[in-house]
Amino acid sequence: MSSSLPLVLASTSPYRRALLEKLGLDFLTDSPRIDESRRPNEPPQVLVLRLAEAKARAVAERHPNALIIGSDQVACIDEEILGKPGDRTRAIAQLERASGRCVLFQTGLCLLDARTGQAHTLVEPFHVHFRALSRRRIEGYLDREQPYDCAGSFKSEGLGIALFERLEGEDPNTLVGLPLIRLIPLLEAAGIHPLGD
Repeated sequence: MSSSLPLVLASTSPYRRALLEKLGLDFLTDSPRIDESRRPNEPPQVLVLRLAEAKARAVAERHPNALIIGSDQVACIDEEILGKPGDRTRAIAQLERASGRCVLFQTGLCLLDARTGQAHTLVEPFHVHFRALSRRRIEGYLDREQPYDCAGSFKSEGLGIALFERLEGEDPNTLVGLPLIRLIPLLEAAGIHPLGD
């Protein structure tokens, strides 16, 4: 892998784009446009690994001489995946379910060299311990932030932080959708050094 290769984020998520921008690197974004359906009995960890790599490979078809970053994330309670709620009713149900409990976020990461097809993949866990939340507080939060496009129905980078008792994980960026601390060594192995050579 060479640092002269373009870097492409296989995502149109504004959250992932903002995270990658923190590294000060030049990169493009491209939508992977893949089927993100879960396979029957597929464990969450397997799902996010598969989708992170599938996203990278889909984008690699349009960027055959680039390094591609793919990422996928799910939130789980007892192995049940909480998807993006999409609307207020589902968001209320998700937050009521999470109230007083621990939600495990699994984030799959892939760095793919599109020239060779070589992929480096990993899964980064992150635990979110929720406070006991009343219906009134849940509704008040949703009225203010409307996180209907976010797995778990919150934005930890915003007011969502008030929903938590504590966070457990190696990298807070993981919770937003892109584990930068784990990505940096992969980029460095590919010849891309955010802090310079």
